[in-house]
Amino acid sequence: MLYTFHKTTATLASLAENKPTETTTGAKKVCLLKRGDKIFAFAALCPHSGAPMCDGWVDPLGRVVCPLHKYRFDPANGRNTSGEGYKMTTFPVEIKNDEIYVGLLSLPTAENERLNTDGNTPHKDDDDDIDRW
Repeated sequence: MLYTFHKTTATLASLAENKPTETTTGAKKVCLLKRGDKIFAFAALCPHSGAPMCDGWVDPLGRVVCPLHKYRFDPANGRNTSGEGYKMTTFPVEIKNDEIYVGLLSLPTAENERLNTDGNTPHKDDDDDIDRW
């Protein structure tokens, strides 16, 4: 997969140990978690209910707990560890000079050309009546 790394608004010094922190990278909100010498980045919203994951907490086993229904997720791979079958989106992280960069998936060039100028809005193909995305 191809990622484009974006600097976050958070820094290493601003992250508290085992406390999910919301930040912005590119135009996307994500949660960062500092656990020991590792930084994890994952979706800002729960994949089950859309609850803000940064309002949750980290359990004694290091899993992120959704504040709404208490579903648990591994911040390293997004796996739902409490058995409900959901997967939380995770992102690669790079640290450079105490600044945190999060990798967002880059779309292939052909797909980028199909999007409008804001890079997010789908448009109708000229060759059929199906809206893409």
